[in-house]
Amino acid sequence: MRILVTGCEGMLGRAVTSCLSPAHQVRGVDLKDGDLADRKVATRILEGVRPDWVVNCAAWTDVDGAEEHREQALAANADLPANLSRLCDRLGCGLTHLSTDYVFSGVGRGFAEDSPRAPVNHYGLTKARGEEAVERMTSPWQIVRTSWLFGDGPRNFVRTIAGLLSRRRMIRVVDDQRGNPTYTEDLAAVIEFLVTGGHRGIFHATNSGVCTWWEFARAIAAEAGCDPERVQPCPSSEYPRPAPRPACSILESGRLEAVGCPARPPWRDALSRYYRLLVSDEARYRLD
Repeated sequence: MRILVTGCEGMLGRAVTSCLSPAHQVRGVDLKDGDLADRKVATRILEGVRPDWVVNCAAWTDVDGAEEHREQALAANADLPANLSRLCDRLGCGLTHLSTDYVFSGVGRGFAEDSPRAPVNHYGLTKARGEEAVERMTSPWQIVRTSWLFGDGPRNFVRTIAGLLSRRRMIRVVDDQRGNPTYTEDLAAVIEFLVTGGHRGIFHATNSGVCTWWEFARAIAAEAGCDPERVQPCPSSEYPRPAPRPACSILESGRLEAVGCPARPPWRDALSRYYRLLVSDEARYRLD
């Protein structure tokens, strides 16, 4: 297949490009190639590539920054996928759009693929608008929601916690938010399965298992050879943020299983694999 990956320089975009490249003709584009939120730019790029499928990893990911830069976040997370949706329909190609647990309210014990969208912050609202645009497509489409993403990139929760443990004797991490940590490499494998299978609809793709940020941080401490007791729990109110966070980010998966996607590894296993990479010479972004 001839596949266009947008946001190819991002943490997930690099993993997706690497995963798809051995078996497919992959072209990656990022902001330096043009802003896909601009309809003319998006038209030029897609008509130039003429892909069989587009995987949209491009997004505004600064959750707190979205509260201040509302129009920019809306352009990246809503206008951009809307442009891609229209162009994919015109060119007759499929689209896989990456989305997030933040489209949900965070109230409850978990969210299925057909749970109603009810975002609690502007970032979540922009991602919900992007999903709505993709759902209007007539060409094959996929919305892949994920959560608590980590992988070979300059900033993620694993790097942050490992860095704090190297500088402080004790750290405090919130224990009243629950979700599914997800490794970019494992998510990329799911995306390859969905793209090559041409399955249509909304899918929840995370590593298996649930934890709080505090439990996640303790596991990171163990990987780093530190005493997990150095990570102490605290409520979210201790760290107020410009954007409210959902208390529950658990994405329940049923549709991946229904189309025969292999089981995803537990998040603890994924963390171990990533941490080994993080401290090796093979990492693009090694632990400082």
